[in-house]
Amino acid sequence: MQERISPLIDRQITFAHRGARAHLPENTINAFELAIRLGATGLESDTWISRDGIAVLDHDGVVKGKIRNKPIRSFNRNELPDWIPSLADLYQSCGSEMHLSLDIKDINSMSAVVRTMTEFGSPEKTWLCHPDLSFLEQWVGRVAGANLVHSTRLNSMLKGPERHAATLRDLGISTVNMPFTDWNGGLVALFHRFSILCFGWNLQYPEVLTTGLRMGLDGVFSDWPDRASDAMSKLNN
Repeated sequence: MQERISPLIDRQITFAHRGARAHLPENTINAFELAIRLGATGLESDTWISRDGIAVLDHDGVVKGKIRNKPIRSFNRNELPDWIPSLADLYQSCGSEMHLSLDIKDINSMSAVVRTMTEFGSPEKTWLCHPDLSFLEQWVGRVAGANLVHSTRLNSMLKGPERHAATLRDLGISTVNMPFTDWNGGLVALFHRFSILCFGWNLQYPEVLTTGLRMGLDGVFSDWPDRASDAMSKLNN
């Protein structure tokens, strides 16, 4: 029988960080489509809002110009460069079967993200991430069944990880997301005791991916979806 490494979900998620960015320009439809072909079970990107209220995907949130950069919010959707997709574009190109982790970089994009996800996506497979716990708390019960994720660092949990896990549980925030270097097996087990899912980011090398999956991380983020897929396959064989 296949070993179930995580006790909280049936299958650990391998998120392609900004698409297959190790192979193609990040946050482009081509990069997201390639990530799926390379075996990713989830996609990851960052959300911003255009001047006309469209949720779009980009990391830095600016359009680079010859003289100066301008924020995405100063452009209408149809004025943005072709390589910056909207969230709706992603769903239309890649479908809604994949898990999707969205880092809410511009908090003003949240309403448009939820609206677009509800129309085109699968809320139960959507993970909405932000570092401000008070911001996430405002959205509990307002995200159509999507998962709220606290992106943080271990040293930011001033009252300790156990108290933090209890706080997330009591607030109704399902997941904690930290860099892989902050995680260990005992810490994963602690959060799992409170029924909090554990995500780790910046897992780039095969041995690191294998370690993260073996310690029970529920989701791992990598620039190399092919490496993550291989690590998952080896773990399950």
